[in-house]
Amino acid sequence: MCGISTFLSLQKGSPDSISNIETNPKSEAQLNASLDVVEHRGPDARGKWFSPDGQVGLGHVRLTIIDLSPDGNQPFHDSQDGIHAVVNGELYGHEHYREQLSSEYDFQGKSDCEIVIALYKHYGVSFLSYLRGEFALVLWDANRQLFFAARDRFGIKSLYHTIVGNRLLVATEMKSFLAFGWQPEWSRTMFEGVYQVLPGHYLMSRNYQQPKHASYWEFEYPDKRNLETRTEEEMIQGVRERLVEAVRLRLRADVPVGIYLSGGLDSSAIAGIVAHLIKEKGARAGNETSTDLSRLQSFTVQFDKDSGADESGVDFHPVAIDEDVIVSRFEDAIWFSETVCSNVNGICKLPLAEKVHSKGIKVVLTGEGPDERFGGYSDLIPDSYREIDYSWPPSHHLAAHREEAQEAFTKYTPGAMISPNSSTDAPPSTTRMLNDSRMSHVLPKIFACPMAPWTHEHVKTPHPLTILADSLDSHTRDKIMTKWHPLHTGQFLWARTVLAILILRWCGDNMDMAHHVESRPPFLDHHLTEYTNSLPPSLKLKYDSGQRRFRETYILREAVKPFVTEEVYQRQKPYRGPLTFSPDGPLHKFMLRKITKENVEKLGFVDWEKSKEFLDKAFGDRDPMAFKYAMTVTGYVVLMQKFGVKTAQCLLLDKLSIW
Repeated sequence: MCGISTFLSLQKGSPDSISNIETNPKSEAQLNASLDVVEHRGPDARGKWFSPDGQVGLGHVRLTIIDLSPDGNQPFHDSQDGIHAVVNGELYGHEHYREQLSSEYDFQGKSDCEIVIALYKHYGVSFLSYLRGEFALVLWDANRQLFFAARDRFGIKSLYHTIVGNRLLVATEMKSFLAFGWQPEWSRTMFEGVYQVLPGHYLMSRNYQQPKHASYWEFEYPDKRNLETRTEEEMIQGVRERLVEAVRLRLRADVPVGIYLSGGLDSSAIAGIVAHLIKEKGARAGNETSTDLSRLQSFTVQFDKDSGADESGVDFHPVAIDEDVIVSRFEDAIWFSETVCSNVNGICKLPLAEKVHSKGIKVVLTGEGPDERFGGYSDLIPDSYREIDYSWPPSHHLAAHREEAQEAFTKYTPGAMISPNSSTDAPPSTTRMLNDSRMSHVLPKIFACPMAPWTHEHVKTPHPLTILADSLDSHTRDKIMTKWHPLHTGQFLWARTVLAILILRWCGDNMDMAHHVESRPPFLDHHLTEYTNSLPPSLKLKYDSGQRRFRETYILREAVKPFVTEEVYQRQKPYRGPLTFSPDGPLHKFMLRKITKENVEKLGFVDWEKSKEFLDKAFGDRDPMAFKYAMTVTGYVVLMQKFGVKTAQCLLLDKLSIW
């Protein structure tokens, strides 16, 4: 787990014909400054490399997890000094590739990330298919004049790129670009000209030319017309085996390993599997030599007893959260996550990670990801019964109970952001491209912000869902329209937007690394995901006509039943930060200081009157939806102040969307 900052000079023609190349002292100072702002990601070591002509620079700050010796420091170089790489993340099963490639590659240490160059030399750019884990990387092949950057399949690790002057900049966090003269300006992608390397994608520049993007992995689901031949028990066992393996791999570390434990099914399952592996299989949690389970440390958020939200319930390290804590961490949360969100969950991760660090723990296993794989969100329910699941005949009775199921959804899921019959103002062609997915109706609400009137009058962008649909490749759109069950379409859309853009930034790696903690999510293992995606949708969200209710993550519950208590097995998803707060309390006063007429007008694209109205309703009426809007506006104000963003202009916003 580390931080990277890199650059490539973009020039026309051969580098031999280029004159006035920037001197190394200037580039070195810029690269050093870009690493300074992400030093929290790697306090244990720092490394830099520059090409002899000064056109390529690779910088790295390291948090030591595997191979604590200097041999694991980066950048990595091959023995011919022609290929150089920096890597952020963890690559599991690296021992296998070391053994396989040791006869042809001279490994310098035992770091998991060192396999990147070895695999690249063996497989070329196809080496990404052999990486298992969470990662972001940049590689320079001087012989081929190839600059190559890639990101893991789910977007667990962040990776951004932009162009400043004539240089392509690629870094773990956007704030690193400031050292190279980047001046942030608003756009609907957050910042003008700054983009993510998308999950499961790579960026490649040949011969110092403009970079191109390509996909190396994408979510896949079965044809909804194909009959499932496996038994339910076989599929439950298949999930169980792959999840246990994903957890086992993520226990490997040369430092202490702990667990984030919420008391809900997801994190409790991880904790139960860890206990099983230690007690029954002789596994070790990191560098722990004892099999005494009492030495395994777990950590949780404990909200104020009057908030209506609590993650405590077992013997571990609770971290008390109240309004004063939320206010004190609010601005830091925006700075580290580099995003805005409509809830306080991400803010709570900062004191949680700080507690982990104070106990000497460098690695934690987390429970993110199962809801996207197994159907754990209530907003997925309308898509689950829109079509019969022909792959699983035992579910066909749902057709006779469709109205009953719709009634159950409306009655028992009051927190859902859509109704079963809600509509969208997207063009009919867009609706068809997304197969009228109910989830597509949710997404604009999640990313919504009270926009200033001029943005509606002058900004001529397509509907957000149209931009989303157009961004998908033609094969994926065809599968959505003709092949995938609507539930799988909903899962896909959520994973490619909310999970990657919000959840994994606001509640994931960026927050944990603020306090030098590496978080590992076993549910986001691509071997497990590929198996899970192949399962019948009606075994993920299962309707019980006897109890007239939906059973979220049904097959996951059955798979982890041996590892959790009966109470946890039956429990609903508990983790949620509070959405209502008392007027005139610490958080209300903080947001009043941020949502002022002056600040909102400095943003340029947000409506002041609507923002004030939402703020009043959030605390005066304790309106949860108004609070979400007020949180979003507050986040934008803080982001503007922390990054020094210019006031939005019509020209800037007349371009792109968050998708």
